[in-house]
Amino acid sequence: MTKKGKIRILFICLGNICRSPAAHGVMQHLVDEHELSQQFFIDSAGVGNWHVGQLPDSRMRRHGQRRGYVFDHHARQFDAATDFDQFDYIVTMDEENYHNITSMAPTETHRQKVIRMARYLKDHPGAQSVPDPYYGGDRDFELALDLIEDGCSHLLDSLTCTSSIS
Repeated sequence: MTKKGKIRILFICLGNICRSPAAHGVMQHLVDEHELSQQFFIDSAGVGNWHVGQLPDSRMRRHGQRRGYVFDHHARQFDAATDFDQFDYIVTMDEENYHNITSMAPTETHRQKVIRMARYLKDHPGAQSVPDPYYGGDRDFELALDLIEDGCSHLLDSLTCTSSIS
C-alpha cells in the first residue's frame, strides 16, 4: 500500500466515455469481488474535455451491463496539476493517450506513474492497446471489454501479489 493508505489508480482514454470508465468499472468490480475495496481507490479521466459531466457512452453501458458491470462514472478531464500527485498509477488505453499524458508530466517521477494497459494484456497475445470502440459497432465494444477485463485482471494480480508493478 502507498503512503496515502490506498493504491490509487486512474484510467485514461480520449474522452472518458468508453474505455476508461469501463476500465474504472471493471477494476472496481474486481476489487469489490476480491474484498479489496479498502485497499484501492479507482477513477478515470479523459485527455480531452468534450464529454465532461456525461455518463459513459450508452453502447458501452449496455455491453457492460450484459457482463454484470455498472458504468456510471461521469466524465472528467485529466488535470495534470492534481492528478499526477493524487494517483499512484495512471493507466492509458493506447499509445496516443500515453504520449499525451506523459507529455504533461512535470517531473520524471510523475512520468513514471504513467503505464500502458497493453502491458497487462496477457490473454490477448499481440494486442498493443485497447482500441477505441466509439466509431465502431457491437464487436468493437465487446473487444474493448475483453481487453479491459484481461488488463484489469492482470493489473490487479500484479498489485496484490507484489504490491508494485513489476
